[in-house]
Amino acid sequence: MTTVSPVHPYWPRDLRLDNFVPNDIPARHILAGLFSASGVIVVTTWRLSSRAAVIPLGTWRRLSLCWFAVCGFIHLVIEGWFVLYYKDFLGDQAFLSQLWKEYAKGDSRYILGENFIVCMETITAWMWGPLSLWVVIAFLRQQPVRFVLQLVVSVGQIYGDILYFLSEHRDGYQHGELGHPIYFWFYFVFMNALWLMLPGVLVLDSVKHLTYAQSTLDAETAKVKSKLN
Repeated sequence: MTTVSPVHPYWPRDLRLDNFVPNDIPARHILAGLFSASGVIVVTTWRLSSRAAVIPLGTWRRLSLCWFAVCGFIHLVIEGWFVLYYKDFLGDQAFLSQLWKEYAKGDSRYILGENFIVCMETITAWMWGPLSLWVVIAFLRQQPVRFVLQLVVSVGQIYGDILYFLSEHRDGYQHGELGHPIYFWFYFVFMNALWLMLPGVLVLDSVKHLTYAQSTLDAETAKVKSKLN
């Protein structure tokens, strides 16, 4: 008995994807487009954080705003595209559809429209995307809610990322080639681990500032009460 090899690059290898159309844009060009767009956003936000801030911001704060600006772009545009077109992009040749078909080589749940992935990406796109941009605005305008927003977005990103990794772990890493240097370690592990490491640092930063603010308020309240007594 002869077996027919699948005509797609996804895992498990026995997936039947009748409407799959291979990408006609090389992977290196897709990645170059993604990182170039992100680079433009970083440079633009870095310059904006110097010119538009109501008070001077330090290097660390400006870098954090660059991160949130990139998050806003990725969540709203790239993940927003997935949420809107995940049922169609397997046979679509738009740039963002090809980007997702390329990424799905490391996690085929994206081309399968797996329920958890769709729900997680919907929350990410329509909640963390706009809120990430609000974080940028809040720090530029020194809005009192800025560290609360930073905390909420960062915790949400960490929570979603942990569920993303754990759900695939429980599935036995069957949706990609385990150990592949690009599809597993770069696409699946590294690209997603960023949303654990950097938000983790920003959570600690938020806790530090919010704790200091609460301590200051408590001290002032105690001082007022002592005067009244």
